[in-house]
Amino acid sequence: MSGALLVAGTTSDAGKSVLVAGLCRWLARSGVRVAPFKAQNMSNNSMVTPDGGEIGRAQALQAAACGIEPSVRFNPVLLKPGSDRSSQVVVLGKPVGVTTAVSYRARKAELMETVLATLADLRSDYEVVVCEGAGSPTEINLRASDIANMGLARAANLPVLVVGDIDRGGVFAHLFGTLALLDPADQALIAGFVINKFRGDPALLGPGLRQLRSLTGREVLGVVPWSEDLWLDAEDSLSYAADGVVGRPAPPIGTQWLRVAVVRLPRISNATDVEAMACEPGVSVRFVTEPSRLADADLIVLPGSKSTVDDLGWLRRTGLADAVMAHARRGLPVVGICGGFQMLGTVIDDRVESGAGMVEALGLLDVDVEFAAEKVLTRPRGTVFGEPAVGYEIHHGRVARSEHDGLVTLPDGSTEGVLDGAILGTHWHGLLENDAARRAILRWAAEWAGRDGFKPASDTSFATARATQLDILGDLVENHLDTTAIRHLIDNGPPPTLPFIPPGPP
Repeated sequence: MSGALLVAGTTSDAGKSVLVAGLCRWLARSGVRVAPFKAQNMSNNSMVTPDGGEIGRAQALQAAACGIEPSVRFNPVLLKPGSDRSSQVVVLGKPVGVTTAVSYRARKAELMETVLATLADLRSDYEVVVCEGAGSPTEINLRASDIANMGLARAANLPVLVVGDIDRGGVFAHLFGTLALLDPADQALIAGFVINKFRGDPALLGPGLRQLRSLTGREVLGVVPWSEDLWLDAEDSLSYAADGVVGRPAPPIGTQWLRVAVVRLPRISNATDVEAMACEPGVSVRFVTEPSRLADADLIVLPGSKSTVDDLGWLRRTGLADAVMAHARRGLPVVGICGGFQMLGTVIDDRVESGAGMVEALGLLDVDVEFAAEKVLTRPRGTVFGEPAVGYEIHHGRVARSEHDGLVTLPDGSTEGVLDGAILGTHWHGLLENDAARRAILRWAAEWAGRDGFKPASDTSFATARATQLDILGDLVENHLDTTAIRHLIDNGPPPTLPFIPPGPP
C-alpha cells in the first residue's frame, strides 16, 4: 500500500485545496507518482473528466499539479447545492439524486464504502495519495457520520496536517481548538500544523510557535507566506468577493480597457469560466451583485447556475434583469454560459431542477430550453469564430428550439450555442480557456462595445498561467514547509506518541 496524507483545515477556505495542490506539485517534480483525493466535496465549481464523470474543479487542478488527467476516482462524492437545504449528489462522477442535509446522513455508511474502496484503489496505483478534508475536522455535530475528515483518517489510518489561515486572525486558537475538541483516537492522527497566508517577518511568530508546540506536542511544519500571484481556480464561488475585481489585471496593450461585469448569481456554478479573460492585459473582470455596477460595463457575462430558474427570479427581484436587458437594447454585448445562456432565451421548461414548469426567460434570444432528467456530461471540441476550441458541458437543460445561427461548429457540421449580433450563448464551460477562441470573442465584444482602442494580446496563454501558479504552489511547499518531516509522515504514518490534549468530547 502506498503512502498517504490528509490535509484538514481549521475552517473552510483555510487553504486546504491549494496546499494539496502544492504538495502534489512538489512530489511530482521530485519524480513521485502522486494523485489527489477528496472523499466528499461540496461545490458548484466542477468539470467533466476524460472518463466521462463530474468532479470538483479543485481536484482537476490538483490532478494537473500531479501531471495526470483528472479522474472520477479523485472525488468520489460531490455535493452540488441547489438551495440552502438540498444538494444534488454525484457519486463516482454520476448524479444519483437530490438530498437534504438530514436525509444525507442516512446515506453516509454506503458512501463510506465507496470512498474507502476508491482510496484503496488509488493507493494501489500511485506511490502517494494526498487527501483533502472538507470544511473543518472538528464539526463535532457531524463527527459520527463523517466520511471526509477524521472519519476517513481513522478508517484509513492517515496522518493529518491541519492548516490554519492566519489572515483571518486567531490562528493559534483555531489550531489548538481544532485539536482539543477531538477525541483521543482522532487526536492521535493529528501529526502537525501548517500556518497559511502569513504577511511579515516569520520571526515574529516564534514565541507562538514554541508555545503551540509546548501545549500540543505537535510541530508547526511550515509557515506559508501570502502570495499576491495566487488567484486562479478558486475552490468555492464564495471566494470571489461580491463586486470584486478578478485577478491582477495588467495594463492594456492598446489605448482602452475592456470592462467585463460578471453577474454573481446566488447559485453560480463554474465561476472560474471568466478567469481566463482576467489573464488578458487590458481586460478588467468584476463580479457584480447589483444593477448600478452594470452601468459602465462594456460586456456583461451571465455565468452558469446550479438553479437556473431560481437565479433568474433573483435577477428580476434585484433589478439586474432590467439592467442586463437595457444593456442589450443599447447594442452592447452579452455572453451567457450554460445556465446564463438558458436565461437569455424565450422560455425555460423546467420540471426537473426547480419543478417550476414553464417559465418566461429574458427574451434576448429566440431560444426555448427544456430540462431533461439525464444530465449532459461531455467534453466536446469544435471551432469558434474559425478558431479551434475544446470545452466541457454539465447541464440538464437542452435547447429545444433556436432561430439563430450557432456559435460553435462541431466536427460533424452541426452547431452548439447561439451567436446573434451582440448576444452570444453557449453551454460550453472552459470555452474561454482556448487562447485563440478567447481572443476572437474579446475582439467581437470590443467591436460591439465600441472599444476600438482595445487590442487582445497575441501571446497570452491560459495554460501557461495555470502551470505558473502550480509551480508557485510547489515552490511555496518546497521552500517553506519541512518537506523531510512531511515525507516521513507520508511513508510511516502518524507518530505513535502524540499526546492527548483535553478537553476532548464530553
